[in-house]
Amino acid sequence: MKSFLESEVFIVAFVFLAYYIGRQIQKHTKVILLNPILIAIIIIIAFLSVFSIDYKAFHEGSKLIEFFLKPAVVALGVPLYQQLEKIKKQAIPILVSQLVGCVVGIVSVVLIAKAMGASKEIIYSLAPKSVTTPIAIEVSKTIGGIPSLTASVVIVVGIFGAIFGYSIMKLTRVKNPVAQGLSIGTAAHAIGTSRSMEISPKFGAMSSIGLIVNGIFTAILTPYILQLINYWFPL
Repeated sequence: MKSFLESEVFIVAFVFLAYYIGRQIQKHTKVILLNPILIAIIIIIAFLSVFSIDYKAFHEGSKLIEFFLKPAVVALGVPLYQQLEKIKKQAIPILVSQLVGCVVGIVSVVLIAKAMGASKEIIYSLAPKSVTTPIAIEVSKTIGGIPSLTASVVIVVGIFGAIFGYSIMKLTRVKNPVAQGLSIGTAAHAIGTSRSMEISPKFGAMSSIGLIVNGIFTAILTPYILQLINYWFPL
């Protein structure tokens, strides 16, 4: 029985089922806090605990899902193409805002973590928190972080952004749809973009831009930003 529960076919099917259940719960309750990914995580954790499934076995069985993370990011190019003309007209503001968002995102989390006494390894793991998982993991490996911790933090940040992002912007009176979409993509990566897609294709396209451009900037600039921070505030 346990060998079947740890098999790749069962694990992949179970993960999709957990997410489907999450989608249905949110669809019928209309409660934003009941994010499908959050519900799926809770279901999976409960499953692993009840049946005493070793995490390593689960991870091995779910590698097919992990493999498709990168192609899934590439697929976000579709809404970008659909909004291409609008994007061209606002290319400079988009690039500048994403550059600022990247720098602020990295610097803020590094300095806060340092002020709270986090170790250098933990700080480096938190630095790429606002980009989608495949990019964040690779950045974490490059700079000497803990990829598994980075992945966990990325998911938490994404869920938080998907649940509270638009509410926070409403409270702070950010009303421009372009600014809203870009902000969610920049801060909450793929999970936030999924939420934006539910609102409208325009929000989804802008969020995709935020996700992709911030991901590129983060991948390129993170090591250099950390060097500068380390120079002024030794980690």
